[in-house]
Amino acid sequence: MRTQYPTTASGYTIRDPAIARFLFSDVRSAAIWLILRIWLGYAWFDASLHKINDPAWVGSGDALKGFWMNAIKVPETGRAAIAYDWYRTFLTYLLDQQAYTWFGKLVAYGELLIGIALIIGAFVGIAAFFGAVMNWNYIMAGVASTNALLLVVAILLMLAWKVAGYYGADLILLRWLGVPWRGNDENRPSIGALPTPPLRTS
Repeated sequence: MRTQYPTTASGYTIRDPAIARFLFSDVRSAAIWLILRIWLGYAWFDASLHKINDPAWVGSGDALKGFWMNAIKVPETGRAAIAYDWYRTFLTYLLDQQAYTWFGKLVAYGELLIGIALIIGAFVGIAAFFGAVMNWNYIMAGVASTNALLLVVAILLMLAWKVAGYYGADLILLRWLGVPWRGNDENRPSIGALPTPPLRTS
């Protein structure tokens, strides 16, 4: 007699650990994300104001030009700010194209929009993603500072996109887009709780 189990898992889902379900899918964790979201949003908002009020960022772009030029330097002794040659080539190309003249505005107002979106809780996952992209680029350019911590928080907010904006505009926006919050569906099967398979003899 041999027991034969289903050959496919079609119709079944793998249940997340309880802590993951609580943090990333349970609205009871929204208060935690509210604190982190506002903290991260204020960090971006404050950084943007310094740039927006500086003509070297939103005017000539000279501030960004200087930042890029310092980043691509390869000193005779010691380590270069940029560890990867392909990223140095990328920034060199932007400098050659004088992209800093418009990229400075993009950075300044991009940070502003990210900060506002996170603070009010609008499209938190998307805002956190673009913030993470900026953090990643700053790190690639050799600027550590607080970027590593901000990047980690942004990644967590992306993972918690369903509930991170529950105390915010996403409460309306996500429902409007068709992503409502629902209770647990106890009738939905999951791997780990498979029904008893039929027995087959040979």
